[in-house]
Order: sequence, then C-alpha cells, then structure tokens
Amino acid sequence: MLLLAAAFLVAFVLLLYMVSPLISPKPLALPGAHVVVTGGSSGIGKCIAIECYKQGAFITLVARNEDKLLQAKKEVEKYSINDKQVVLCISVDVSQDYNQVENVIKQAQEKLGPVDMLVNCAGMSVAGKFEDLEVSTFERLMSLNYLGSVYPSRAVITTMKERRVGRIVFVSSQAGQLGLFGFTAYSPSKFALRGLAEALQMEVKPYNVYVTVAYPPDTDTPGLAEENKTKPLETRLISETTSICKPEQVAKQIVKDAIQGNFSSSIGSDGYMLSSLTCGMAPVTSITEGLQQVVTMGLFRTIALFYLGSFDSIIRRCMMQKARSETTDKTA
Repeated sequence: MLLLAAAFLVAFVLLLYMVSPLISPKPLALPGAHVVVTGGSSGIGKCIAIECYKQGAFITLVARNEDKLLQAKKEVEKYSINDKQVVLCISVDVSQDYNQVENVIKQAQEKLGPVDMLVNCAGMSVAGKFEDLEVSTFERLMSLNYLGSVYPSRAVITTMKERRVGRIVFVSSQAGQLGLFGFTAYSPSKFALRGLAEALQMEVKPYNVYVTVAYPPDTDTPGLAEENKTKPLETRLISETTSICKPEQVAKQIVKDAIQGNFSSSIGSDGYMLSSLTCGMAPVTSITEGLQQVVTMGLFRTIALFYLGSFDSIIRRCMMQKARSETTDKTA
C-alpha cells in the first residue's frame, strides 16, 4: 500500500510537470531598477519604497498629498546606498483619470527610465455594517482600491512586455481572501484584485513579466488608524484574534516575493494558511509550492472551520449583548 501511494505521488508530480511546466522566473535585479510605488507617501507603500531603495533601486513615489510625498521622499533618501539614486515624487489621484495617470507614468519613465517594478499600494478601507454604509462608499472603494490599480498597471504593461521584463504588485489584504463582518464594501474591492492578477498573469507570463498579489494582515499604518474609527465592535473583536504587523516587516516580504516572481505574498502562519486555502486556480512558481498546497489543504480547512466557528460566536455574543442593552434602555 505504501509503495502504491509513493508511485501515485511520483506519477502526480510527473504529470504536473508535463502538463504545466513550472519554471521559477529569474529574480529581478533591483540595483539600478526603476520602481514605481503608488500610495507611496505613507504606510506599507512608503516602507516598500524604502526597502527597494536600500537595494539600489530608483524610486518614483505616487500619491495625492504633495506635502506627505515630500516628507516621504526625505525619509526614503536617508537609505541611499550610492550617490546616483534618485527619488521622484508625483502627485496624482490614480483612480480618477486614466489619461492623467498614463501621462505621469510617461514623465517618470522619461526621467528614470522604463518601469521595472510597479507596486500598486494606493487604497483605503471603510468598515461598517452593510446597511449603514452609504452607496457612495462602495463606489469610492471600488474606484480607489480596484481602478486605482488598473490604471497604473495599464500604463506600464506595454513597455514591460516589449522589454520582456517586469514585475507588477497588487497590494490586497487578508480581507481580500476572506469576507469578514463589516467589510462588505472593502473586501469586494480587494477580492477584485485577485481576479485581475490571475487573468493578467496568464497574459504576460510568456513575456517574462510576473504578477504578485500581497495579502497583508492588519498593519500598523495611518490607514488602519483611520479604519478603526468606524470599525464595528464585531469587526474589531474578530481582528483582535490576530496580531498587528509592522509595515517594515510586511514591506520586506512583499519586495522579496515580487523579486522572486511569486504570485502570492503572505505574512506569518495565518497568512500562509489563508493563501493555501484560497489558492484555487492561482498560478504557482514551483512544483514544491503546488505540492505543499495539495498536502496541507485538508488540515488547513479543518483549522479554518474552527476560526469560522469562533467568528460566528463573536457575532452572536455581540448581537445578544446589544439586545440586552436595548431591553435595559427600554425598562429604564
């Protein structure tokens, strides 16, 4: 029986190799590379810019607020490793006008050369119950979180394909892998990035261009602080079941995975489990990665059921607490 199982495993690996050759891409060399980071004036985006700059890249920071951009530029420049490196700042709303985004990308390429890596980090989160959120909130989040990644990517993809080199990073969220209470507006806008990334990767892989989707957990950034202002109790309690990450840690992992051409970038054991559970038809960059997903799927699904049960329990407790509070108010 053991020999039969071993033979089956060997046959499976050979079949996988023959049907879909999984050749790991050549790592992207960052020294001298031009890296564009949208949402680069703060949080994860700024830390990604710093991480790339530490490795010798030329940086274009893109964001809306000029004052924050200039401050971020000064912070990034502290990590220069040679006197040739440049940090360029461009103020633009990447979610409003494609032609404007295309023009500023052209300006950046004229000054620093073709874009070797684009990191789509511009985004925001608004938490609240479905019926409490304004319809405009759904439109705003889909515009910024999804179209705000489509436009810059569309602006660089042709040149990347022509040069046969490039990396495009979409910074999603763990809420883009798992729909959670309070994120009915936010989660869909981040889930959309996964569909875009999978389709785009299939198109550009023959041109040696690789796409990475990053799924960071709650990260200690100004964006999280803003999100917490409207976060329902249920959402806050669910979020507290995992720890908050430092943006530097998240940025380092994203840059590492992007350089390697990995499709999925996750942080910590929870992130690894979620990425394995939700891999579906997502591309992989090695046979080992595919086998790990196959082997761990059953175990991780079992663990996930306990997580889901605990989330449901949190929501029921909050509901009962609210009902008791309302009863007390009526009798008072």
